[in-house]
Amino acid sequence: MQDIQSLLNKVKKLEKGEKLDLSSDEDLSIAIMNLISIEEHLFFSGAKTQNAQYYELLNQIREMRKTLLKKIIKDYEGEVWCISKHLLAGCMRLMEVGTKSLTKGDKKEAKQFFEMAYSLYSLFWGLNLNLLKTEELSVISQNPQHPQNPQTDSSRGFMSKLGEVIKKAVDCCKE
Repeated sequence: MQDIQSLLNKVKKLEKGEKLDLSSDEDLSIAIMNLISIEEHLFFSGAKTQNAQYYELLNQIREMRKTLLKKIIKDYEGEVWCISKHLLAGCMRLMEVGTKSLTKGDKKEAKQFFEMAYSLYSLFWGLNLNLLKTEELSVISQNPQHPQNPQTDSSRGFMSKLGEVIKKAVDCCKE
C-alpha cells in the first residue's frame, strides 16, 4: 500500500492541484495504436500477396508512428521505448478481441479483455509519466509473492491499483 501512496504523491506533484491535461496525448496514443495495427495489416497483406508495395507503405507508416511516439515518449532509458510500443499494441489487440467477444454476446469475457487492455494502457502511462520506473516493475514481477504482483489477488493486484492512479491523474475529456 505504501507503493501506491508513493504513486499518488507523484501524481499530486504532477497535478499541482489540477488534473493533468493529456487529452491530446491520449488521442495521440490511440492514433499510435491504430498505426501499429496498420503496420501489422500491411505486413500480412504483403506476405499473403507477395506485393512489395505493402512493405514500402508499411515503412512509411512505421516512420510516421515513430515520429508520433516521440511526442509522448520524450525521455526514456533502456527498453522503455519498445516496451511502450508493445504496451500500446497489446492494448489495441485486447480491445479488439474484447469487442469481438461483445459481438458474440460474451460480456464476461469481453470485460476481462477490456480490463487487461486498460491495465496495459495504465502501465504505458505509468512508465511515460514517470510514475514508476522499470526497476520497480522487475522487483514486482520477479517475486510471485509480492503483494503488488498482478498474479497475486491482493486487492486485484498492482495493475488494477495503477489503473486507479491513472484514472485520478488523467482527464481525457478536458478541452
